[in-house]
Amino acid sequence: MKYYIIAGEASGDLHGSNLMKALYKEDPTADIRFWGGDLMQQAGGALVKHYRELAFMGFAEVVLNLKTIFRNIKLCKSDIEQFQPDVLIFIDYPGFNMRIAKWAKVKGIPTHYYISPQIWAWKESRIKDIKRDLDKLYVILPFEKDFYEKKHHFPVEFVGHPLIDAIHNRETTDAVTFRKQNNLDERPIITLLPGSRKQEISKMLTLMLSVGSDFPDYQFVIAGAPSQEYSFYEPFLKGKNIKFISNETYNLLSHAHAALVTSGTATLETALLKVPEVVCYKGSWLSYQIAKRIITLKYISLVNLIMDQEVVTELIQENCNTARIKSELTKILDPNYRIKLLEKYDQLEQKLGGVGASASTAKLIVKSIS
Repeated sequence: MKYYIIAGEASGDLHGSNLMKALYKEDPTADIRFWGGDLMQQAGGALVKHYRELAFMGFAEVVLNLKTIFRNIKLCKSDIEQFQPDVLIFIDYPGFNMRIAKWAKVKGIPTHYYISPQIWAWKESRIKDIKRDLDKLYVILPFEKDFYEKKHHFPVEFVGHPLIDAIHNRETTDAVTFRKQNNLDERPIITLLPGSRKQEISKMLTLMLSVGSDFPDYQFVIAGAPSQEYSFYEPFLKGKNIKFISNETYNLLSHAHAALVTSGTATLETALLKVPEVVCYKGSWLSYQIAKRIITLKYISLVNLIMDQEVVTELIQENCNTARIKSELTKILDPNYRIKLLEKYDQLEQKLGGVGASASTAKLIVKSIS
């Protein structure tokens, strides 16, 4: 069978790679063509376009890059037509993927969506497009099944969260070896995860590093995004005693004592690896003004959304400043606070279910098109 997969961000690349591995197990002769990143490329198949050429952050940034986005959409449609897949698999990235889904449905190509567009967060009216353009939808958050089936009468498959798989299958290095390999000292590690896109990294890393000198008993280590070269981070490191480790986020978090995390998938990854965190987000003024008028969620981090309570502190926009970051980081370093937080993390993992999201999804896809 021929599979065409579209993932447009770092998290999609991770989940796409695990899905591809599962598809190859279910269908050893699978012919896979994809838009994604390095992890998917390592899994096999043919890369059409890397996600680093696709990701634009915020509403204003998307508007400024519309010409590039439309050019990519045209290229994608043309490539799909030439490949003639048996199924088209979308992974998150709804702004792009739902446009392709609408076109593909008319063309008669089966459309499967893995990791639901977050219409429960904003633009719930998109349910009309989902019902019209998607043949199958695989959801990964426990509340999504009720949202789609009870509220909107659209059948979906809850497959569990693929991060459980990714974390379960990760390669680990013991603490002594890890520190030695990366030239780290014996002080506890505070990991900085400033995001994956250049715009957010620039803004968030500057803020995160502003508290470095206030915690001399800890060492700050930046988790480099796989989509960015070291040269991009280099200016932030000059004159600072800060370490940088790229492409080893899970390994780094496994040995971390605490973390400052830009909102996104990384907030859930950090929690599942049992690392106390402070969630930070500060976008452009225009993007934030637009977002707060159309997004009705109580929280921005997946941890809090899934638990439906503030488990981790969220510092958003004007609250994301040096003083607040220092205060909240001090709080999560307190042993008593940490114990209570880690108990909440255990409850979070139970809600998400066990391993097997990638395998379950692959089986359902293959069965559907066989």
